[in-house]
Amino acid sequence: MGMSKNRAGSDKSAIAQTQCWLKTVIVEHDFCPFAKRELERGSIRYSVDHSNDLASALQVVIDECVYLDNNEATETTLLIFTQAFNRFDGYLELVELAQALLTDQGYAGTYQLASFHPDYCFADAEQDDAANYTNRSPYPMLHLIREVSMEQALKHHPDPEAIPERNIEYARELGQEEMQRQLEACCKIDE
Repeated sequence: MGMSKNRAGSDKSAIAQTQCWLKTVIVEHDFCPFAKRELERGSIRYSVDHSNDLASALQVVIDECVYLDNNEATETTLLIFTQAFNRFDGYLELVELAQALLTDQGYAGTYQLASFHPDYCFADAEQDDAANYTNRSPYPMLHLIREVSMEQALKHHPDPEAIPERNIEYARELGQEEMQRQLEACCKIDE
């Protein structure tokens, strides 16, 4: 059975919003110094998931690992959840269980997870802290990263340990209002 036209349209919209965010927030502000290369190479997979329960979402995480196993030209996957995990606390449960599942399924050391959410808030931060925008995205997302590629990229970075602190400082310099404006602009993209 084929995908409905509505769902296909919503997938295109979710991917367009995610690509906008990746280009204008993550790459433009150098929050991930490795993203630009993969974006330019076209090696990022955008996978949209419409499940609305935890078990289905966890199965999709493993399905994406299998996809990466079988498609070496794809460097990384952004798994975009359009129907579930809108509440940040529920999303954190997904992240925790997905990490445990990767370990349980033998993927620890092969893939690592990075997490992004529209309401992302670091444990020691206030909700309106601009630093949270380094991990805020148009949709709840899990980013599956090839561990070996990350290790290689980090070898060529002059100070990888300083990346998170630099990102926090830079986001705070830009300010909460500007970071919110940029994220909202991407959320308005419709294909």
